[in-house]
Amino acid sequence: MSAAAHETTAGGGDGKRQGPRRPGYLKLGYHIVVSNAVYVLLAPFAAALALRASRLTPSDLAAARAYLLANLQLAVSLVSVATALATVYLARRPRAVYLLDFACYKPGPDHVVTRETFMEQSNKAGVFTDDNLAFQRKILERSGLGQGTYFPAAVLNSPPNPCMAEARREAEAVMFGAIDSLLAKTGVRARDIGVVVVNCSLFNPTPSLSAMVVNHYKLRGNVASYNLGGMGCSAGLISIDLAKQLLQVHRNSYALVVSMENITLNWYWGNDRSMLMSNCLFRMGGAAILLSNRAADKRRSKYQLVHTVRTHHGTDDRAYRCVFQEEDKAGRVGVALSKDLMAVAGEALKTNITTLAPLVLPMSEQILFLTSLIGKKIFGLKMKPYIPDFKMAFEHFCIHAGGRAVLDTIEKNLELSDWHMEPSRMTLNRWGNTSSSSLWYELAYTEAKGRVRRGHRAWQIAFGSGFKCNSAVWRALKDIHPSKEARSNPWIEEIHRFPVEVPKVESVVSSP
Repeated sequence: MSAAAHETTAGGGDGKRQGPRRPGYLKLGYHIVVSNAVYVLLAPFAAALALRASRLTPSDLAAARAYLLANLQLAVSLVSVATALATVYLARRPRAVYLLDFACYKPGPDHVVTRETFMEQSNKAGVFTDDNLAFQRKILERSGLGQGTYFPAAVLNSPPNPCMAEARREAEAVMFGAIDSLLAKTGVRARDIGVVVVNCSLFNPTPSLSAMVVNHYKLRGNVASYNLGGMGCSAGLISIDLAKQLLQVHRNSYALVVSMENITLNWYWGNDRSMLMSNCLFRMGGAAILLSNRAADKRRSKYQLVHTVRTHHGTDDRAYRCVFQEEDKAGRVGVALSKDLMAVAGEALKTNITTLAPLVLPMSEQILFLTSLIGKKIFGLKMKPYIPDFKMAFEHFCIHAGGRAVLDTIEKNLELSDWHMEPSRMTLNRWGNTSSSSLWYELAYTEAKGRVRRGHRAWQIAFGSGFKCNSAVWRALKDIHPSKEARSNPWIEEIHRFPVEVPKVESVVSSP
């Protein structure tokens, strides 16, 4: 059954959006020919070898046996060398990393913040000028965020009470909520976890968030615990890459990765418009991911990690300062978003996919890209640069839901369809920008729709301060059935309502 057909039977589709666009017949034929060129070229040699084997007589076999016995020492030596080389290769080969499962945190209804609630709280704060209240309203109306995103209690309280205690309370609710769901789903005992990596960019208390996890779940004393801070929205994939590297060292281990952001102490209470953008886009959320390098876990894991690619443009001052935490003129701390952000993100994306493309694209796409590059750079031909068709490499795309402009730009540059962009756009609408965890809400959406099949490849890509662009590629090890995801998938109870149409502008209804 096709992915689109299954989606309808699973109760996920609304019948309005078509499945992924297929390449034209000419290009599809070219792709098939090039992809199978090796088999075409080897076919004559295989046929000749089969013909020669069919003509062997008993005397030929007897002569071969006699030759082998006469050179037995050489034969044994060759077999020994081959065995030694194979042993070294298997010992040095990177260990496979499997994703057993993941869980995304879903706050309770008392945390819901509608667009109207957002503006009401901003008005009540009494710190924003009328012009900046109007600015926030304008951003919110065009943000693509829906009416069901979440804020922590400290921001929703009247008056708001952001403090260290409330920030800890938010962190505990998000982390422990996601981890509890994950452990219940996988059946893994907390004391069996050997590696813990927690990333949260803007809230870094002492003891650390990773220490909070170790203490709460009473993890074993020799657990390798890491806490990543200040690394922005792409830190989730940095955590995955770090866990992957650690699992090459720690044998037969589980690695727990927790990705989140903390809103309580990072709500901006000033009037610098470059800092007010974050208030309008960022929302409460988090995810927990369980990785394993145990060969026995492959059969029950969802995915295998195929590639991680990290790109850092921190040597460029413009890139370094485009997302920058600092004080405004009044001394209030906020995160300023530069007008250069989209241009910087585009450059980082280009560098990242240039590294990733040779690892994932079929040879047919690499030939077209190389031909275009040679024609343009060497022969000076005035031709449009060829954009590789990443739909040939991936069935699913999880693009960080940083904002509508980010998604629009990537959709255009990679020539993706509405179907491919749907998980990212619906995540932005339903959950807002949950920072590094947004990629997991997007993958959860794809699973809830019943789209993931064994062998499918998913590309997660995220951007973060510094400036960084990071990618992870996963291969599905089995079909993912929505009916089995109720315990850890936050979309299941409402997936029948999606996708929804998201207007370019959604007005905020003024309170009477």
